Amino acid sequence: MADTADTRTPAQIEADIRRRRESLAETLDEIGVRVHPKTIVGDAKARVASNIDHTLGRAYVGVNRAVTDVRARFVGEDGAPRLERVVPVALVVVGVVGLLALGTRRRKG
Repeated sequence: MADTADTRTPAQIEADIRRRRESLAETLDEIGVRVHPKTIVGDAKARVASNIDHTLGRAYVGVNRAVTDVRARFVGEDGAPRLERVVPVALVVVGVVGLLALGTRRRKG
């Protein structure tokens, strides 16, 4: 390696030093940007947003699957309601609402 240094001209050595300084300056600038508080906060926000998007996406898929399953139970392939399943559920809902209404009336009266 000493042979290489001996054969270079002063201009080549200066050019090499200049290139290394520029490279070092770029590296230091990049480090400065990475450790800047705004960059750190921005990266943290991006990670949180990504996690929220991922969680919301999974929740959407789960809800969509549940809705599809419920729909498949109460609606036939032709799109017509399955009355043998809809009517009992409707009667239960009406009964529960009626009981709640009676309970509310008794408390007020």
